[in-house]
Amino acid sequence: MKPNLASLDHLVLTVADIAATCRFYEDVLGMTATRFIPADGSTRWALSFRTHKINLHPAGAEFDPKAARPTPGSADLCFLSETPLATWQDHLATQGIAIENGPITRTGATGPILSIYIRDPDGNLIEISNRA
Repeated sequence: MKPNLASLDHLVLTVADIAATCRFYEDVLGMTATRFIPADGSTRWALSFRTHKINLHPAGAEFDPKAARPTPGSADLCFLSETPLATWQDHLATQGIAIENGPITRTGATGPILSIYIRDPDGNLIEISNRA
C-alpha cells in the first residue's frame, strides 16, 4: 500500500521582524500570535487561525531543521475566507494596505476562487480568496 498524507499541520515563514509580522497578521488578517516553548526550551512564535498554524523563524537565527534557503519574502500564500472580498477591500483600506491585484478569478485546490493580493511586511505575496 502506498502511503498518503492527511493534511498540512503547519508551515514556516522566515521573517525579518517577528513583532512586525505578528502585528500584521493579527491586525490585518485576524490571526492570533502566540508565544510557545517547544521541547528544546527555546522561545518561538506562531500565528494561528481556526486549526491552522504558521511558525515564525527569525531571519539569520532560524531553528533547525530549516529550509535550504530560508529567506524573508519568498512565500506565496493563499487563504480562503468566507468574508466577501468587498468587506476585505474596505478593511484593507482602513488598515492602509494596498491591494496589488484583484479581484481576479483563479483556480484553487478544489475549484474556482476569486482573489485579491496584498503583501506582508517581508514582501510575501498574500492571496485572500472566496470560493467562486
